[in-house]
Amino acid sequence: MTTVGQRHDAVGFEPVLSKITVARPQGGRPRTRPDRVLADKAYSSRAIRQHLADRGIKAAIPIKEDQKLARLRKGSAGGRPPSFDPARYRDRNTVERAVNKLRATRAVATRYDKRDYVYRGTITVSTIRIWLRDPTINGLRDTP
Repeated sequence: MTTVGQRHDAVGFEPVLSKITVARPQGGRPRTRPDRVLADKAYSSRAIRQHLADRGIKAAIPIKEDQKLARLRKGSAGGRPPSFDPARYRDRNTVERAVNKLRATRAVATRYDKRDYVYRGTITVSTIRIWLRDPTINGLRDTP
């Protein structure tokens, strides 16, 4: 899902999460609920955390400093801080590196395209270019 440049990415959190599928190791119909979501501080809102909790998904999202301070100001009425696993959060760099590879394409980074479908096409072409750069990484070979 793409949003206009001045919109916050968290607006698309629920629609994107609803389209995620997780392959089962034994095969069969993929799951529609991941075990865990790794996200940056921009996604540290009560609504997003509640949505994940309602679906039974664990979150590895750091807390913003202003949220932490607000909780401390409230004292015991501020509630328990959400759990955060820094070891799991380190895996988020995989996504960041993928986004950085996409943004290496100037047309993706600057988004001069006015129409959403053209921009999505640019992202698709850039993704294919990244994938074809070294297809042996994905286990694809032209000889048996």
